[in-house]
Amino acid sequence: MARRAAVRQHPDKRPNKGSGQLRIIGGQWRSRKLPVADLPGLRPTSDRVRETLFNWLMPHVPGARVLDCFSGTGALSFESLSRGAKEAILLETAAEAASQLDKNLKTLQADNARVIRTDSLKWLQQSADKAFDLIFLDPPFRQGLLAETCRLLDENGYLHSNTLIYVEVEKELSPLPVPANWTVIKTKMAGQLSYCLLAIEKSPHPAFAEH
Repeated sequence: MARRAAVRQHPDKRPNKGSGQLRIIGGQWRSRKLPVADLPGLRPTSDRVRETLFNWLMPHVPGARVLDCFSGTGALSFESLSRGAKEAILLETAAEAASQLDKNLKTLQADNARVIRTDSLKWLQQSADKAFDLIFLDPPFRQGLLAETCRLLDENGYLHSNTLIYVEVEKELSPLPVPANWTVIKTKMAGQLSYCLLAIEKSPHPAFAEH
């Protein structure tokens, strides 16, 4: 999770208690249920939103290198790994949430993923060894973290020309504070949140050009 925030709090969720578990909805671990750290406001991205997102991403997940910047429950990383992602790095600052992510990866025997307990913005200040294919950004709402996260990703080598970025934010955050060379190629609303997929180019990403 992000600095100064132990958990993300979605505007359409009650903040008093965690959801207890998440269910993987597709791939080799389909229907597997995993515990979620019992922290206020910490809940997985909903099944409906994940289903839409991974329908968008279907051709791009197998073999992908994934970065999950505000991992929380790890729902998006687990879903990616279940569907054939090559590897995933999960960034999480809350100790209890990071510990549960580690346990869940061990339960799944996912040795191609690792959890880094860190402030996402601090970690992104270092130069990347290699760019990522998919990046998930679901920062705590209404804390102004998205713009700086995107800037660091853009400037420090985390992106290549075909990187896809998923962003989940409060719906009133418009326009998105993303670099000028990022293009929204898919977007939807669900309750009080907005979620979208972006590409790193001014013209449409080739895989979506005809859609």
